Amino acid sequence: MSNTGGGHKASAEALKQAFQEKYGGKYKVLIVDVWKEHTPYPFNQLPDSYSFLVKHSILWRMTYHTIQPRFMHIPYFNTVYTFVNRHLSEAFDYYDPDIVVSVHPLMQHIPTRVLAARAKRLGRAAPAPFATVVTDFTTCHNTWFCKDVNKCFVPTEYCKQLGKRMGLTEQQLVMYGLPIRPIFSKPLPAQPILRRRLGLLPNKPAILLVGGGEGMGKLQATVDALDARLQGSAQIVVICGRNKQLLGRLKTHKWQGGSHIIACGFVDNIHEWMAASDVIITKAGPGTIAEALISGLPILLNGNVPCQEEGNIPYVVDNGVGTFETDPEKIADIMADWLSPANKAKFKMMARRSKALGRPQAVYQIVHDLAVLANEVGAAAKQTVDIVSVAVGKARRCCDGSRTQQMPVGQLAVA
Repeated sequence: MSNTGGGHKASAEALKQAFQEKYGGKYKVLIVDVWKEHTPYPFNQLPDSYSFLVKHSILWRMTYHTIQPRFMHIPYFNTVYTFVNRHLSEAFDYYDPDIVVSVHPLMQHIPTRVLAARAKRLGRAAPAPFATVVTDFTTCHNTWFCKDVNKCFVPTEYCKQLGKRMGLTEQQLVMYGLPIRPIFSKPLPAQPILRRRLGLLPNKPAILLVGGGEGMGKLQATVDALDARLQGSAQIVVICGRNKQLLGRLKTHKWQGGSHIIACGFVDNIHEWMAASDVIITKAGPGTIAEALISGLPILLNGNVPCQEEGNIPYVVDNGVGTFETDPEKIADIMADWLSPANKAKFKMMARRSKALGRPQAVYQIVHDLAVLANEVGAAAKQTVDIVSVAVGKARRCCDGSRTQQMPVGQLAVA
């Protein structure tokens, strides 16, 4: 992976958790930021440059669209390959994975080429199998799709068709859904019990306002507008992430509308907050949308990262599970309309449509297929053809080719 935005890391961690839950200690899953940890300067600065670029939308749009066409990104990757090939090859020698899984759009074309060259150098029958797990919902950059992968897991039909247009076959493309943390597939206590546990009122609609890990967006202005418009008829939960200044202001603010408002910092139980709420206001990040769908929440999108998140807005709107609005006053008007007694049936229907779109089992389905690839293709790929394979770094095989007893059955690197 590459930690350019929280969604890639969250997907990698979801896959790792599902592996551990489904297979115990049979597989050793390593989450590696390949760009930052295993490439030279300036390529190891890529994760840091992303935050700067998305804050300057013109620069980000120019970067995003410049390498979108194949005739642009293939020469780009060929150039980068000449500088990072040796470093990545050494990394793969060290990890010696049974399968490599990418959850980042820039992690296909170069690693598959490095793995192919490495297999030839070691005299192996084939490269380690390579799988892509697309973590964008609809608007996927073309670099997600590389014809050299064994499998490409996509979350939506839109992504699948895009993959086909980029040359991938029906056998390579697998559509299960976005990999979301396994905790979202587990049963939870009834909503009244959750509300008591979380400090929510039992009989008032609960609005969940999520600002992401950094607590970005017009959170306070939105809370002010909701409080003034709803006049205490609903309660509001604000997830401020790591924005401690905002958290402090919200906790000490006197709300003129008399609303019951709970402000939290970074939380690790967002699944409980979603289950205890009736509606969510969030930016158009694919992970949060997928989590909200699993939780059966109507969704009001209040912002998006340019380019890759723009397609998530029509996905939510066209499927009848929410809407998009950035102005805090208009957001408050929409919430008042959705939560009014006159629209109760319409609101419940929106929640049912949301629940129907959720894919809580997708992460387990992806993990099952990855395990099959590791066991079958990965094991066969490590067979030598003409020369005896010598492990570089930490030994993973005995001299007769059998696995050492100390190592797990399979080892996977999530890049």
